[in-house]
Amino acid sequence: MKRIIILVFSFLANIAFAQTHLQSKIDSLLNLKQPRSFNGVVSVSQNGKTVYQKAVGIAKSKNYELLKPNSKFVLLSNSKQITAVLVLREVDKGRIDLEKNIKTYLPNYPQKWADSVSVHQLLNHTSGIGNFEKQLATKPGTTFKYTDLNYILLGKIVESVSRNTYEKAVNDLFMVSGMKNSGYPNRLIQNELVSGFHFSENKEEITKYIIPKDRIPAAGLISTVADLAIWNEKLHDGKLLKPETYQKMISYNILSQHNVFGEKAIGYGYGIRVNDKSEITEFGHTGIVPEQGFTSVNLYYPKTKTSIIVLENQCFDDFSISYFFEAGVRKIVLESGILK
Repeated sequence: MKRIIILVFSFLANIAFAQTHLQSKIDSLLNLKQPRSFNGVVSVSQNGKTVYQKAVGIAKSKNYELLKPNSKFVLLSNSKQITAVLVLREVDKGRIDLEKNIKTYLPNYPQKWADSVSVHQLLNHTSGIGNFEKQLATKPGTTFKYTDLNYILLGKIVESVSRNTYEKAVNDLFMVSGMKNSGYPNRLIQNELVSGFHFSENKEEITKYIIPKDRIPAAGLISTVADLAIWNEKLHDGKLLKPETYQKMISYNILSQHNVFGEKAIGYGYGIRVNDKSEITEFGHTGIVPEQGFTSVNLYYPKTKTSIIVLENQCFDDFSISYFFEAGVRKIVLESGILK
């Protein structure tokens, strides 16, 4: 019995040390001024408990308003995962067949290729769509081509089959998920949104929400670090989708490379990157549009139920530094030992 107590104490002590070391390392990272400064919120949580959380920088220049842990950010392409779940919930209801084509759900859609592109191919960016007004750039199902156009169409399909506006559909999903500080960018939630900052030759503060309505399912939803951690928990613990539908979401038949996840190409499912060939399985997505002034990264590690979320209200034309802190936080957590 004494030996068991000693082992448990030693295990807990090691966890505490790993967490303290992680906190110190992330603090040091966020204090760096080169190659740029950090301006945003970082959250690391595990099993529903916060391991690390910090807000750094300004929310709005007016009155020098500072960021807070519950500040609201535009998610950019992290919106796609949420739209993907809306589609898959309609699959669970029998209203959408992933192998059916666009024309099935948007019968009045004018493009000739609407009867040759499936819902599945929209979800994993293999549709071949490069421009709504032109012929397909590649044969559907053969090539990964990341574009908001796929998720613009998915937003329209959600509206068609649910007979609701996308705004109502997504806000209902947030309510079911317990995400009280997330939403479609109506006027009320926009008023609570932090400003975005775009760094090109000059620093520009973007005080108005400027993402077009059609792009909202692809790049325009609003949330906080805490709500995204709730989202990860609900999605990956089977609270939002049937098990077989969830498995379809995290399965893949196409690979794509992204610098945040390393130099090797990894799987792309439905609005989610799947890194399942490394020692620690990782799910995640990124979001960035310089002229919007926001950057986002949401990562999840199912074995230890750990979320890493970094939301910044700034963006740079120089993509070599755009994800500097996001990649840095990920590296610190991966090396900390808390994911094993």
